[in-house]
Amino acid sequence: MTARSPGRTTAHAPDKPFLVITALLLFTGLAILSMASVALSYRDFGNGFSYVTRQMLYGGALGLLLAGFAQLVPIRWFRHAALIAFVVTIILLLVVFIPGIGLGAKGAVRWIGLGPITVQPGEIARVTLPWYLAAWFVAKRAKQKNAHDTEESQNLLTPFLMIVALIGLPLLLQPDLSTVGVLTITAVVMYFLAGGSLRQITTLIGGGMLLLLLLIRLEPYRMNRIFAFLHPERDPLGVGYQVNQALLAVGSGGLFGRGIGFSREKLFFLPEPMGDSIFAVFAEEAGFIGATLLITLFLAFLWRGFMIIRRLNDPFLRLFAGGLVTWIVLQALLNIAGNVALAPLVGITLPFVSYGNASLAMTILSAGIIYRFSKYTVSNSE
Repeated sequence: MTARSPGRTTAHAPDKPFLVITALLLFTGLAILSMASVALSYRDFGNGFSYVTRQMLYGGALGLLLAGFAQLVPIRWFRHAALIAFVVTIILLLVVFIPGIGLGAKGAVRWIGLGPITVQPGEIARVTLPWYLAAWFVAKRAKQKNAHDTEESQNLLTPFLMIVALIGLPLLLQPDLSTVGVLTITAVVMYFLAGGSLRQITTLIGGGMLLLLLLIRLEPYRMNRIFAFLHPERDPLGVGYQVNQALLAVGSGGLFGRGIGFSREKLFFLPEPMGDSIFAVFAEEAGFIGATLLITLFLAFLWRGFMIIRRLNDPFLRLFAGGLVTWIVLQALLNIAGNVALAPLVGITLPFVSYGNASLAMTILSAGIIYRFSKYTVSNSE
């Protein structure tokens, strides 16, 4: 099968199963948020639907607008605009630190205030880092193939690490280690998909683990999260409180749940009930069966996404789509694992579900880009 450029590939109908799975995740996420946010919405706004309304108006509407735009622009534009998007993201990550512009909460400075609008560059990086890496990998491989370069020049590891560091270092200063982790793992997956050797992948994983251990040791609150993960019972009212309450919520849901809307933990017992703990609230209300169905939707998203990727001949489209599928499913699995004590709680949202306008907008945009690329797949018979 010869590789085709997106300009020469005949477009066809996009992948409808992927669209259906994405729509199910989106509507399910909004329904779960409406249930999880009721108490907080009454407390903060005097009615039970303010948070989900904001999520739909600001995050959902913006995401659909961006995803719609992605369906209309020429397919070549994605590759040509990759560098611009990457540079703009770096600038935004640095603007966060300008006094009077950057906004902080709970000891972190992650937002840019533009009057009534706030922008979170870390969420934008979830799209633009895979975007630029895909274009960069393809350009480098093309140069090497044309020039018949030596093995030394074929080593892309050092410049690859520099690209990831340009995004990662500002995020670490915010600090936002969880986003750095998601983006780094996504980048390593893309490095593998781009043809990185097993030795280089092993080096990346080993170096990443050592760096992670160092970063954890440097910050007491990160050590506390590891301690809470390993021994949540030793400080149930301190560092282990959130994970213990999440486990209580999940366990009390049983097989069928307490019933939709009847979670007790969301009534100001469980921290972040509409943020990184929203899965525990849903598991309490919908039980094991409901939680399993939600996980199945994410696995279906992964399966259909990689079905699209393996049928894309164009290497740029394949790598970009691979990065987008990876970060969405990886972040979902990390969030869920943290809520059931299979991994430390790292403070990341559940895509499509948790409250966060920027998070939802970038998730919808990512899915929209994958959907657009699905128009350029080839059948197995070709």
